[in-house]
Amino acid sequence: QVQLVESGGGLVQAGGSLRLSCVASGRHFTSYTMGWFRQAPGKEREFVAGIAWNPGSTVYADSVKGRFTISRDNAKNAVYLQMNSLKPEDTAVYYCAAEGVVRRTPLTSTAPYDYWGQGTQVTVSS
Repeated sequence: QVQLVESGGGLVQAGGSLRLSCVASGRHFTSYTMGWFRQAPGKEREFVAGIAWNPGSTVYADSVKGRFTISRDNAKNAVYLQMNSLKPEDTAVYYCAAEGVVRRTPLTSTAPYDYWGQGTQVTVSS
């Protein structure tokens, strides 16, 4: 069993930055594929970014490319999402997710991910 706890959300003005953190409990974190998703009111949960066990393999949604960066620290069982140049449309609850499968490239749908955090609210004001 894996538990994920997110932190770092908040209220920020457009153009600002936030860094989200997700700490995982449990063994074998190094082998997990990790992802960040978000869900805005009235919308489906959508993929934001993913990182494979190999730290060099990352995937981003087109809407965040060049602005967001996902990284992981396996020694700390943690994954991060650095969000720069935030826009009002980035407002959502952000979720950390883990898949207990070793992949070369993270998948972008919600279905493969086995474990989810409780979410952290990000609000970007215009």
